[in-house]
Amino acid sequence: MSKAFIAEIIQDSTGCTGVVATAAAGDLIAAIVGAIKKDGGFTLPSFGTVRVAKTKARKALNPRTGGPVKVKAGKTVRFKASPTLKKTV
Repeated sequence: MSKAFIAEIIQDSTGCTGVVATAAAGDLIAAIVGAIKKDGGFTLPSFGTVRVAKTKARKALNPRTGGPVKVKAGKTVRFKASPTLKKTV
């Protein structure tokens, strides 16, 4: 799924212009990112839950050299599909 796809769906369902639909798609994506940053995640009923998870520092291997590399602790985004979505797919 891409921003263009979302804009196309908005344009088809509302009958607005492509420019307005693209702006609305951008605003939608910005709102989702803002909710993840502010609240640490969000839930979209019948679709799933997105949350921020902390990752621990660890050792990994450099695939090019095969040597060990230290990976710092950080954050990642996790998605859990709702039971409704799982049943549909």
